[in-house]
Amino acid sequence: MSSVRLESVRKVFGTTVAVDGVDLEIASGDLFFLLGPSGCGKTTLLRMIAGFATPTGGRISIGDRDVTNVPAEKRDTGMVFQSYALWPHMSVRENVAFGLKVRKLDRAKIKEEVDRALELVRMEQYESRKPNELSGGQQQRVALARALAFRPTILLLDEPASGLDPRARIEMMAILQELQRLGKTIIISSHILSELETLCNRVAIIEKGGLIYSGPVQGVQSQFSKKQAYRVAVAENTDRALELLRERTEVAEAELEESGDRIRVELADSQENASVIATIIVNGGLQLTALEPEEMNLEDVFLQVTRGETQ
Repeated sequence: MSSVRLESVRKVFGTTVAVDGVDLEIASGDLFFLLGPSGCGKTTLLRMIAGFATPTGGRISIGDRDVTNVPAEKRDTGMVFQSYALWPHMSVRENVAFGLKVRKLDRAKIKEEVDRALELVRMEQYESRKPNELSGGQQQRVALARALAFRPTILLLDEPASGLDPRARIEMMAILQELQRLGKTIIISSHILSELETLCNRVAIIEKGGLIYSGPVQGVQSQFSKKQAYRVAVAENTDRALELLRERTEVAEAELEESGDRIRVELADSQENASVIATIIVNGGLQLTALEPEEMNLEDVFLQVTRGETQ
C-alpha cells in the first residue's frame, strides 16, 4: 500500500523551478532516502509532502487522501527541519509540548504524549534543560520528539546527519530504525551517504529538481552501471598481468590497486563478463588466483549519474 504518492509535482519560485514534475511513490513502512546535491530541491519536496508548501502543479496523496492543498496541521505527517527550530527560551519539555498546546489538548493528554515522545528519543533525563545546554545531536532528538508528539504515521527529516559527530549520527540512526520497526514511514533528505545507505531500503536520486532514479537501494547498480568492473589477482608477475590487460581492446581500464596485489579492471562493454579477463590472463601464461566483481555502492552511483547541478 502506498503511504505517499506524488504525481507530476512541480514547484516554481518566481523564475526558478525548484521541483520539476516529480512522480514518486513511497510505500507504507519504507525507510526512504531522498538523495541529491545541496540545492537540488530535496527540502522543497519534503515541505510539500509535509504541507508547509503548496505545489505549483501536480498532486500529493497520503494513503487514499488527496492532500495537495491540505495544511500541515491536518496531515498525518511530522517534519524535523535541518535547523531544528527549537524555542531557545523554553525547556525541552516545553518545546515538545508547544504544538500540542496550540491544538488545545488537555493537560493530561499533553503530558502523556510528551512523556512518550521523550522516551522514544531517549531524552527523558534532559526535559528541564534549555536548547543551548544541549549538544547538536540532543537538540535534533528534541526536534524529533516534537514531531513524534502528534503520533504521525509519516516522518520527514531534512539532513538528519548534517553537523552531527559520529556518535550522534549512530544514535540517531538507531532511533530511526526503532521508529521504522514501530511502523513509521520515514523519508530522509540528505547528501550524506555513509550511514544512510545501509539504513534505507529505497532511494530516490534528485538533481536540478528532477527525479533521476527511484527504487530499491540494491537496484541502482544494475540500472546505472555503464561498465562492469572486476578485481583481479594472479599468483605472480602482477606487472605482466597489468600489461596483458592494457593491451586488449575489450578492457577500458586496468589499474593496480594501492595494495599492489590486485588489479582493478573495467571492461569496455557492459555486456561482457569475467570470462574475458580470465581468458586474457590464462592465455598470457599466468595463473589466476582471484576474479571478483566490484560492488558499486550508492556513492559510486550518485557520482556517476549526477553533475552537482542546482536550479
